[in-house]
Amino acid sequence: MNGTHQGLLSQFDPSVPLEKAHCLPNTWYTSPEIARLERDRVFTQTWQAAGRRELVAKPGQFLTTDIADEPILVVRGEDGVLRAFVNVCRHRAARVCSEECGTVTKLRCHYHGWTYDLAGNLRGVPEFDGVEEFRREDNGLPPVSVAEWGPYVWVHLEKPREPLEQFLAPLPTWSDSRSALSGLVWHTRKHYDLACNWKVYVDNYLDGGYHVNTIHPGLAGVLDYREYRTTPDRNTVLQSSPMKPAEGETGRTRTGDLAAYWWVFPNVMVNLYSGVLDTNIVLPLAVDRCRVIFDLYFAADADPEFVRESLLVTDQVQTEDVGVCEEVQRNLNSRSYTTGRYSVKRENGEHYFHTMLAKALQHPV
Repeated sequence: MNGTHQGLLSQFDPSVPLEKAHCLPNTWYTSPEIARLERDRVFTQTWQAAGRRELVAKPGQFLTTDIADEPILVVRGEDGVLRAFVNVCRHRAARVCSEECGTVTKLRCHYHGWTYDLAGNLRGVPEFDGVEEFRREDNGLPPVSVAEWGPYVWVHLEKPREPLEQFLAPLPTWSDSRSALSGLVWHTRKHYDLACNWKVYVDNYLDGGYHVNTIHPGLAGVLDYREYRTTPDRNTVLQSSPMKPAEGETGRTRTGDLAAYWWVFPNVMVNLYSGVLDTNIVLPLAVDRCRVIFDLYFAADADPEFVRESLLVTDQVQTEDVGVCEEVQRNLNSRSYTTGRYSVKRENGEHYFHTMLAKALQHPV
């Protein structure tokens, strides 16, 4: 670790308990060095949601994404096996698949026409006669670990230390016990680009409802804030609140006994109400920019008006979050601010995230 990294990382001590701890310093949200360390020590070392399962349910179906600056291709083989590869041709580094998703019988690079089968083996090499000491079997697409749970296929750029469902625990068991995801059908995907560091968005999500009453008046009307609870466990944090009746679009679309907001380290959220699921994937784009991908699911027989109003509520809540997150990012550069303190009553989830992140950065595997 060089001196710059060591100096930055020493600014936060994950061993300090919540009652005495200071928040992450502003430099962790503005430093390109921290962003590079997060890419190499966090995003490449954890299971990452790559795309929706239904896009690769049948043989020949594929999807593409980028994880920690690495182009990734996920494809269902003719044998029914799901596989993932680095989506970079071994010839001149063009993307083998440039579309977001689709169905193919082979993987053909659009640049020079090199062709791979759905198991990643190099099959076609046009006009390569006379090249010495070249073996097709040594030039297949590099494989990436892949698994499925919930609405997503997940990939791991390095060798996983634990299987996916163990990494997600206790979320899968909780979901199965409540049949939380059964009967829900994907409806739409939305992208929100924010002018803030990805951690600002996660901090906002994990503040134990601390900002709900001031930033989200609609949500405040349906959540029983006095009973809002935050429960860290392994690689997850569950925020939950009993629901109460309310008027308006939020009251009509955010119903049921319990609102459950699951976060999975470092950047995935699973939000559940009665008949409504939205998932959020937070992707770093730069040190001061991120993209949040929303996938929205509803009961198969949901009324179209319910869906329309629910989408309006989602947009409203996200607009409110975007405004405050971007404001925070701007003010992290203020000469008056270095670090803050945690609300012991509300922000234990945020502190848990910060300690997990610091340990991953300070003690890489």
